[in-house]
Amino acid sequence: MDILLQENYYLIIYSSFFLSSMVFSFLMNNLFLRFFKTLGIRNNDDGTIIRWGALSKPSVGGITFYILFLLSVACYSVFFSPSQVFYNTKFIGLLLSMALGFIVGLADDAYDTKPFLKFFVQFACGIIMILCGIRINIFDVEAFNNIFTIFWVVGIMNSINMLDNMDGITTIVSIGIVSCSMIIIVTNGDYENMHLIILVGVLASLLTFLYFNWNPSRMYMGDTGSQFLGAFLSVIGILYMWNDHYSTGEVAPARQFIIAVMCFILPVIDTTVVVYNRISKGRSPFVGGKDHTTHSLAYMGLSDRKVAIAYLTLSMISVLIIFFIEKYVTTWSHLYTSIFGVYFLILLTFFFYTTRKAAGRIEAVK
Repeated sequence: MDILLQENYYLIIYSSFFLSSMVFSFLMNNLFLRFFKTLGIRNNDDGTIIRWGALSKPSVGGITFYILFLLSVACYSVFFSPSQVFYNTKFIGLLLSMALGFIVGLADDAYDTKPFLKFFVQFACGIIMILCGIRINIFDVEAFNNIFTIFWVVGIMNSINMLDNMDGITTIVSIGIVSCSMIIIVTNGDYENMHLIILVGVLASLLTFLYFNWNPSRMYMGDTGSQFLGAFLSVIGILYMWNDHYSTGEVAPARQFIIAVMCFILPVIDTTVVVYNRISKGRSPFVGGKDHTTHSLAYMGLSDRKVAIAYLTLSMISVLIIFFIEKYVTTWSHLYTSIFGVYFLILLTFFFYTTRKAAGRIEAVK
């Protein structure tokens, strides 16, 4: 009976917080949409931002993400244990990294900062995480773990930013990754985990923002949102996907690799395809363009909404895969590695094909 009462208590707490967060997020987005008409809008001729849509819209959605993040931290200290917030080194690292990501994103939306500054801040986020004990542990040599951690943080922050090129895409992908993270925590019964309530708050802000960001969108999240989300999701990926947070025995490295790849499959594939295609054509991978996997689907005839639905479907498949692994796979085997590895390769090959096909059609029109 005590266990049942405890579970009901958690259900009430998280449900109430989720619904309250959605209402708060909806009101804040309406407020920002009304009063911040020009934040993140660039001159169409300056070449600093290349968007799929022709219309410029305010990039204010990311501000609500960060506010909900901070409110989630405050609510955890109220409902659970405040000492775990203020005396937890890893959590301090999370707070500092999120603040840096948010500030550089806000500065970029407001003043159009140089790419080097964004890269420097992303690198600094990785350093802060390492210094605070947040690192990927897959190598025997600590230096390799640190290097791979920085590579992961910088890579994910850029991947999430690059995916913000069409209505709803980054929002959908982030919802999928957050959902995967929550499944990992909940299936292990870790209801008082300090990250769970933050994930609930961020999920509520993302779902509400999707209402404003669905095609035809009324606002964008901007770099404020994508840089914050990139930093946040990279930390969650390190803690719960690359590193087995709950295992007390020997961890299968292949299992953690598959979990990380399945959760982040869409940003990983998009970045891989775009970088390879641009380098193979002698172009810089750091200069924007309409050559992403999302764009290729549109060139192949899908409407913007259908592209978003396709990405939503793929994100939900990732969520189901993570649920299956966490709930039913007690012993990892090479069979699971092969099955999910083949799924990744099929999806990667498909998007390589669509981007090449789309490029051919563009050249034919020219």
